[in-house]
Amino acid sequence: MLDLKFVRENSEKVKAVCTAKGDQADIDGILDADVKRRAILTEVELLKKQRNENSAEVARRKKTGEDASEIIEATQSISAKAKELDHALTEIENIQQELLAKVPNIPHDTVPHGTSAADNVVHSSWGEPKTFSFKPLDHLELNDTLKLFDFPRGAKIAGSGFPVLTGAGARLNRALIQFFLDTHISNGFYEIQPPYFVNAASAYGTGQLPKSQDQMYYSNEDELYAIPTAEVPVTNLHRDELFGESDLPIKYCAYSACFRREAGSYGKDTKGFLRVHQFDKVEMVKFVRAEDSYAELELLREDAERILQALNLPYRVLSLCDADLSFSAAKCYDLEVWAPAEEKWLEVSSVSNFEAFQSRRMNIRYRPNGGDKPQFVHTLNGSGLATARILVAILENYQTDRGTVIVPEVLRQYMGGLEEITA
Repeated sequence: MLDLKFVRENSEKVKAVCTAKGDQADIDGILDADVKRRAILTEVELLKKQRNENSAEVARRKKTGEDASEIIEATQSISAKAKELDHALTEIENIQQELLAKVPNIPHDTVPHGTSAADNVVHSSWGEPKTFSFKPLDHLELNDTLKLFDFPRGAKIAGSGFPVLTGAGARLNRALIQFFLDTHISNGFYEIQPPYFVNAASAYGTGQLPKSQDQMYYSNEDELYAIPTAEVPVTNLHRDELFGESDLPIKYCAYSACFRREAGSYGKDTKGFLRVHQFDKVEMVKFVRAEDSYAELELLREDAERILQALNLPYRVLSLCDADLSFSAAKCYDLEVWAPAEEKWLEVSSVSNFEAFQSRRMNIRYRPNGGDKPQFVHTLNGSGLATARILVAILENYQTDRGTVIVPEVLRQYMGGLEEITA
């Protein structure tokens, strides 16, 4: 959530951001509510001043034996009016908060401007897209003989987009999760195993609510949301908490299953693992000082890249333009791996800085050394990584002309020394 003072003083800039991101936030409604709120506050202060003056006069008259009934009656009327205004103030502040909750974050100055994902900028790349002496098979064709997953039975059990991993496919997926976690832990991240369901306050805190409510699975009876990413429960670990400056930075990593309805995405890269409703992901989350957050963003990007380099998968890094940024992000890098049979780049990680946008919603602060006024922390997160499209990339990049798949060297220790997946 943006600071109200910032919106008040930069309303045209905020409106331009809303337009760029395609968000229909009511900035004029926020400003109108702010004018009304401040007018009520002024009136309340005047009434309180008058009530204090009356109370002093009542005390004086009682001391001298004068009649104070008229002033007492007037004071009671003032108190009743002040109570009405307090109620009106609460209503207008609730309206203002609801409107503020729909305003997206402001892109950082280094974010490129654009009108769609086509305007994202290639920040860097690593490795060369692999070429084959034979026509490479896609992951579904490879699965015909290797039997690594079963989408038809997953659809029978739960519906389209809920895969069943089988045999070496399940083992490879588990190996990836373990490898991701071990790598991040060795780089200073503290492991968390969070709940897979969260309450509305948690989903609101990270910005999923109200913006992305239609993309989340919801249990009406329990009033709980299935998490779209471990970012949600892990960032909410410290909701309404105050750190000391020496506590920062804090670095967490967490594995979880992730659940996304993907409403409105039908027909868009829906083949196999390219877009599913349930998938596995290891998430990285950071809590840092404001002045460190953009240096920490680059380090977080490197943490995600380190995984891809260890897997020897060619990838590129995109700096997302303002139109393609998520609701909560101030800056974001997408990491995309090359899938040779698909002949396209597949997003496998997003690494984002939210600045104080999430921490203001969750009231996560730190007190600077020296006892200065508490400040909101900056929060960052990044996929490190999601397994679904990494599985696609491994199968397609490591396939042989015999229809088998070589196991990446760094994963073999997690698969009992297995070097090649065969039928």
